Amino acid sequence: MKETLWGRMPSCAPIANRRKVTLFALCAISAVALPAQTLTTLYRFHDSDGANPSAALVQGGSGDLYGTTPNGGTGVYQRGTVFKITPSGKLTTLYNFCAQSDCPDGGYPNGLVQGANGDFYGTTSSTVFKIAPSGTLTTLYTFCSLPQCADGEDSAAALIQGANGDFYGTTTQDGANPDRQEYAGTVFKITSSGTLTTLYSFCTDDGADPCLDGQDPQAALVQTANGDIYGTASGGGTNLFEGDGGTVFKITPGGTLTTLYNFCSQSNCTDGADPNGLVQGADGNFYGTTHIGGPNGISESGYGTVFKITPGGTLTTLYNFGSQSGDGTYPASGLVQAADGNFYGTTAKGGANCTVWGCGTVFSITPSGTLTTLYSFCSQNKCTDGKTPNAGLVQATNGDFYGTTSADGDGHGTVFSLSVGLGPFVRTQTTSGKVGAAVTILGTDLTGSTSVTFNGTPAAFTVVRPSEIATTVPAGATTGTVQVATPNGTLSSNVPFLVRQP
Repeated sequence: MKETLWGRMPSCAPIANRRKVTLFALCAISAVALPAQTLTTLYRFHDSDGANPSAALVQGGSGDLYGTTPNGGTGVYQRGTVFKITPSGKLTTLYNFCAQSDCPDGGYPNGLVQGANGDFYGTTSSTVFKIAPSGTLTTLYTFCSLPQCADGEDSAAALIQGANGDFYGTTTQDGANPDRQEYAGTVFKITSSGTLTTLYSFCTDDGADPCLDGQDPQAALVQTANGDIYGTASGGGTNLFEGDGGTVFKITPGGTLTTLYNFCSQSNCTDGADPNGLVQGADGNFYGTTHIGGPNGISESGYGTVFKITPGGTLTTLYNFGSQSGDGTYPASGLVQAADGNFYGTTAKGGANCTVWGCGTVFSITPSGTLTTLYSFCSQNKCTDGKTPNAGLVQATNGDFYGTTSADGDGHGTVFSLSVGLGPFVRTQTTSGKVGAAVTILGTDLTGSTSVTFNGTPAAFTVVRPSEIATTVPAGATTGTVQVATPNGTLSSNVPFLVRQP
């Protein structure tokens, strides 16, 4: 299920996550969309402005959405772009990678995270970079700077910013174990100025096959309130199926790694294999998807699953794709928990309009496992609405979801919005902090706001612009919901704000 090269794809070929291969079949065209859901194609890429987006978008402080494409652009080798798009669909290319013949700035970018300072941070297959909202890019670190690439190589996931201000990420290859470098990988920490520390190198076992502690981590990490970091390795572990198995792991900020779960622990991998990224739910558990595995599918491969796992490692399979007609197959990304408490995601294949290998879906699933297919791609003639959504979704503060497809009728991909009737809310750019810590609140139509409270405790604030409020954690604040009183009503934060003790 792995592939190391990410080349230019023919116009009809769906694009999977860079190192995941999915099969291709022609789509059968028919109309489908549930009445309560409205999908709007905001933009179709044309190659010169980017191609085949495969990483989740992020909403910036301006209210606009930012993202990357791994292909296309005007660079020498067309190795991707960074772009900005308004909620109404106006796209601006901020940066073209590989603008110089030797590509010192890297190529094939993997998504963004906005730092507390307002800049965006991300990775390419060979670098870590910072880019200002205006488009000025700075390369912070180049992988394989150490002998035998002990610092790792080939990053395939976006970064996260930790509570300490540093960024955390993974590489899919190399590391400090030179005998096990192919599909090994690392977990690393990097400061905003570019000092990189390798926290863990996978494949620490002596020649075991597969790597018992996991290998090839391809998804973004998530940090919990106590500072521990959770993630997935797409391969390795104590079980193996067709090159995949995978693990869920926990790693401390100091680099101590604990394997919490080994996929394919059940006969025929009915518990899933090749996991994507995690999201921590409001209940404290983690939720995610596996690309393959489960009891349905061809032979023993399965069409993928949705799972819940406790911080201690107890896994529950919530849904097996292929359980009903048109529910989608092969999810290639993780989930997002929306303001209504349900989780939303995409499948790269399947749906009501295509064969099992086909066009993909958007779905919602309750924490208890009830799945609803919200949209099946290729609902329009010639798939102008897109197909193969390899990236996950982001819920913007206006309540709508935004995402991308890696291909469409012309093969270059789209940006779309999906309205399911959810109302606006506010998001704190950091979800934890001590009393006195600066906090940015993002929202919609915040001009004229009259109060900001942290779990009921009033805070001083400044409306920076209609989409952004600057505030600090007030004395006496306790963990809970952040609320902003606006002329149109009171908006609540989508997740509780954790007030850290000094």
